[in-house]
Amino acid sequence: MRPAPGEVIADIGCGNGLLTAELARAVGSTGRILGIDPSEPMRRSAKSRCRAYDWVEIIDGEAGQLPVDDAAFDKAVSVQVYEYLEDIPGAVAEAYRSLKQGGRLVIGDIHFGSLVWFSQDPARMERMIRAWDNHFVERAVPAVLPPILREAGFTVESVTPITICDTQLRPDGLANMMIILMKKFAETNGFVPDREAMEWAEEQSLLAKKGNFFFSLTHFVITGRKL
Repeated sequence: MRPAPGEVIADIGCGNGLLTAELARAVGSTGRILGIDPSEPMRRSAKSRCRAYDWVEIIDGEAGQLPVDDAAFDKAVSVQVYEYLEDIPGAVAEAYRSLKQGGRLVIGDIHFGSLVWFSQDPARMERMIRAWDNHFVERAVPAVLPPILREAGFTVESVTPITICDTQLRPDGLANMMIILMKKFAETNGFVPDREAMEWAEEQSLLAKKGNFFFSLTHFVITGRKL
């Protein structure tokens, strides 16, 4: 993002405000941060987290229909949001509209095709991954996004991979979080039998104890500039 003092920045899909607060500290009191999210519980959390920053405003809104004027922002950012959108070109067009000439758009998202996860039962692992695919719309945002940005009028400045690779099952790690979320999602929605989801999670714990755990996933940061 390269946020600078005094800039006006939109955090599109701000969630609980973790990044919003970081941006608020970066732009300082001469700047302005607008956090936009359709979830009322998330907005409450973001408002609480950012309450010390008078120059932060958290509002209701969606990426595909931003409740802002044209050319309102110097920069805009959206992290782990685009994978859930039915209309990515529409959201990109809205970001373009909301940015000033020369403004920067930064989108961070995972390419789930980059997931490498060791299991001694590859077929079961594949079923769990396919079950998880049902929780988003687009599993390959980093691959499909650059041409959409160019079509909207952006210059694509960079596509930067950030790979997370774990050979330990850390309590605070991404892999452990995904095991918890994937197991619950698969069970709740009936995508795999409860017993299978449980055995899948247990296998990962056993592999970790034996020193055979391996997990890798790549997040991509795509940067575009409004011409």
